[in-house]
Amino acid sequence: MTTGSAELRDALKKYCVDVLGASGEFDVLPTIGSKEIVAWLPFLLRSERVVIPKIAYPTYRVGGLLAGAEVVDVDIDARRWREALGVAVSDRLERTLIWVNTPSNPTGRVHSKEEMEAVLDFRSGSDAIVAVDECYFSFGDSKKPISTLAIAAGQNRNLLVAHSLSKRSNLAGYRGAFLAGDKDLIARLLEVRKHAGMMAPAPIQHATAVALGDEEHVKVQAERYRVRRRKLVPALLAKGFATEFSEAGLYIWCSNGSEDWAQVEWFAERGIIVTPGNFYGQGGARHIRIALTATDEGIDEAIVRISRD
Repeated sequence: MTTGSAELRDALKKYCVDVLGASGEFDVLPTIGSKEIVAWLPFLLRSERVVIPKIAYPTYRVGGLLAGAEVVDVDIDARRWREALGVAVSDRLERTLIWVNTPSNPTGRVHSKEEMEAVLDFRSGSDAIVAVDECYFSFGDSKKPISTLAIAAGQNRNLLVAHSLSKRSNLAGYRGAFLAGDKDLIARLLEVRKHAGMMAPAPIQHATAVALGDEEHVKVQAERYRVRRRKLVPALLAKGFATEFSEAGLYIWCSNGSEDWAQVEWFAERGIIVTPGNFYGQGGARHIRIALTATDEGIDEAIVRISRD
């Protein structure tokens, strides 16, 4: 069951090829939600160094700490990573795991094809393992995400890509997700995970396979987020909150220039809960994240409250 039922494996491989643009040799592995793999991948791979984005979902850092690894924050520009890591061009980084998140949580930034090609070049020139969290892939807005599997064009060695149905299909409670990429890495992970009891229950595997076979409900949800973003952003701009990135996903990343907790307080006084940017690293200390997951009626009410004075 750890490797996935025949039904699920067929659905995962078809999705990777038809939707994500995967080619060449690759394998797939169902996981118990994507958070499980973010938290435990460094431990399962015995990573000694974990490289994470400077502004990032906290579990990337937690996963490195659980593994006892050195955690290093970097910008997306892979050409500067060796300098940030303090390693020479000739150094091999076999025990290094690099996390990239596109579209990003919390910023909604969609990394360009050129940026991801540089990431893949770094992988090829260093033997580091690159893991790309693409959980918000289905929700492009002003920019359309491209899966790293497509950019890799079949060169999948030392590459893993994570996807989740929690966001794509609104199935957060189901904990349906998967990894795809390097078949040898997948085999290593399978061997450990099956002994650790990390297996998705059979009903969840079936539900995952069914959901991955339908793109229509995903398009409907993506349009909901696009409409909510277009309604909410003008109200924020009118109150001095400039949005940054927010090109995809289901969040707005914005700031009025003040300290993040002061901005949280401004919204709290209007009965609106937002997330302080420092939750995602010190680089976010003057930003807030606003989720677009309220109902349409809730978004409309939030706009009224933001605009009231």
